[in-house]
Amino acid sequence: MWDLFLQIFPYVIAYTIPMLITSLGGLYSERSGVTNLGLEGLMLAGYFGSAFFIKLTASIMPHGLCIVLGLISGIICGTLFSSLHAAASINLRADQTISGTAINMLAAAITVYVARLVTGSGNIPIMMGIIRDDIPLLSKIPVLGALFFTRSYWSTWLALAIWGFSFWLLYSTSFGLRLRACGEHPSAVESAGVNVYKMRWFGVLMSGALSGLGGSIMLVTYSGEFNGSVAGLGFLSIAALIFGQWKPLGILGATFFFGFFTTLANVSQAIPALNVVPTVIFKVFPYAVTLIALVFSSKRMSAPAASGVPY
Repeated sequence: MWDLFLQIFPYVIAYTIPMLITSLGGLYSERSGVTNLGLEGLMLAGYFGSAFFIKLTASIMPHGLCIVLGLISGIICGTLFSSLHAAASINLRADQTISGTAINMLAAAITVYVARLVTGSGNIPIMMGIIRDDIPLLSKIPVLGALFFTRSYWSTWLALAIWGFSFWLLYSTSFGLRLRACGEHPSAVESAGVNVYKMRWFGVLMSGALSGLGGSIMLVTYSGEFNGSVAGLGFLSIAALIFGQWKPLGILGATFFFGFFTTLANVSQAIPALNVVPTVIFKVFPYAVTLIALVFSSKRMSAPAASGVPY
């Protein structure tokens, strides 16, 4: 059983990291007071932007540099798409649910259209993604070394570093306090001299940047090609954001929970001990647990009070 766990654990981490970084982006937006249901579209924009850049430059620059710049391209694309949501939601005071839905539809249409112009189909394959490798010394640590530091992607540690920085920024700095206050009592924040519009713009743009990075990491780790869909990981990230009670630690646990059962659903048919259970059970289980948890915790929900309310 331990050997089986060691085999599937790297895939659990691979599925978890894109959701973690995307859900973290949603946290910035909602803590600033802007509901963002467009994480799926923003993730798709980053997915496409990274694939497009790597496809064009893979033959003219070193592999490592190409991957890094590809991730940056995904961040830029996600940020550009999120600026549309920010302008509509913050400046034009549009319904944030409709704006987020429009971002999902717009990203799906534009990315597939451009992909067909480039390759003649809706797919953009890349030659090679990030190569998994052992981390020197740390991979020799008993148990933990085999789980976390053996054959790991460096993008995993980048995402965890961003998660740690975000935790510090939101909860240990005056800037983070002001950002969170914009999602709770924006009028009180403005009376203290803080520009609510700028803070909310920051939150939405960060959601785009991190969601775009999430899509890019998905591409260069386990996907290997842009195919016009991120398989609902953006919506899973929204579910993890809610399940995690809009808190960094909660999001970390929720995305790992979703990643674990997503992995089980994908490998269950290849494991004799699991193939007796219908695959659909593993796919549905995280959603069912989330719904049950929300029912019993609805009175203690810690959603930002002003999230979704135009200011």
